[in-house]
This record gives sequence, C-alpha cells and structure tokens, in this order.
Amino acid sequence: MPIDPHLLAMFTLTTVVALITPGPDMLFVLGCGLRGGARAGLLATLGVITGDALYVAAAAAGLAVLLTTFPVVFTVLRLAGAAYLIHLGVQMFRNRKKAQADDAAGGGMTGRRAYLNGVVSSMANPQTFTFMVAFLPQFIDPAAGPVWLQFAILGAILIVLEFLADATVGVLAGRIGSWLRDRQAVRRRIDAATGTLFIGLGVTLATQR
Repeated sequence: MPIDPHLLAMFTLTTVVALITPGPDMLFVLGCGLRGGARAGLLATLGVITGDALYVAAAAAGLAVLLTTFPVVFTVLRLAGAAYLIHLGVQMFRNRKKAQADDAAGGGMTGRRAYLNGVVSSMANPQTFTFMVAFLPQFIDPAAGPVWLQFAILGAILIVLEFLADATVGVLAGRIGSWLRDRQAVRRRIDAATGTLFIGLGVTLATQR
C-alpha cells in the first residue's frame, strides 16, 4: 500500500473524530430522515457522499487549484446551494398543512429527491471543500507512491466512514420520524423543525467564507 501505516492510522482516527462531531451534512441527513423516513435518510447520505466523492476526485486531479485560483466559481456554487436549501425550508413551512397528501411511503420526501438534495448540500458546503483540499494532503507522502492513488485510498476510507456515521443518524432519525408522523400534530412540528433546520443551514452556507 502506497501509504505509511502510521499516517493511515492517524488519518483514520482523526477522520472518525471529525465525523462524529455534528456538522451541516449530518444535520441535513438528520432532517431528511425525520421528514421522509429511514429510506430518505439513507439516500440523503448517499447523496452527501456522492458530493464528497466528487470533491475527492477534483482534489486528486488537481482541480482544487482551479477553484482556489478563481474563487468566484466556488462562491457562485456556494450561494446557489444555500439558496436551494433555504427554498427547501420555506417549502416545508408552506406545505405543513398538506401532510395528508404526502407520499405515505416517503413521508413527503421521495428517495430521489433526498439523494439529489444530499448532493447539492455536500457540493455547496465550503467546509467540505476546505476539508478535502487542506486535510487529505497532510497524510500524503509523495515519496511513498503516486499522489493520486494516495488521494483515492484516503478518500475512499473517508467516504466509507462518513457513510457509516451519517447513515446511522439518518436511519435512526427515520425510524423515530416514522413513528411520530403517524400523529398529525407532531408531524406538522417535524415539518416546521426540518424547515427551520434547512433554512439555518442555507443561511450558514451563504455567510461562510
């Protein structure tokens, strides 16, 4: 393996610590699970790690240099993603009284929508970009082997660990949310709480630098 075992152990430990600390992606998955059930929470997680995988690929290919050289590209991406999350939150508030018309299997959030929203949430999160570009290279030794291969290995480990962490949160939230959604008054409160969460995430993304 073209990675020093000690560096690999440090990377894995540091990544686990970082992932169990609630961040925007985990909160997003939590909201999807509460709103749409375990399946939505799981697919939202897949969407998030898809976005992360794209960032890993970009870092490995050197495309991170392009985004740092032309920060306006990333700013546009970040603001567009933030606006989309705020839009989702507002829609949840507007549709709170239409709970009975929601899809019973998905609790008002289809798997496809949860997945696509997860991709947007991940790609629009500047912390994801910073983490991939600034964190991964700390555990890469150019003398140990091809840099792109080391990026790929570390990125794969990070994605697997993130999937385990976020999927657990999403599925558990979905189980709890499925039980609560049977009670219409509680369901409306869930919609309001999830809408507030998404709006808060959008505002946070829009104001981050």
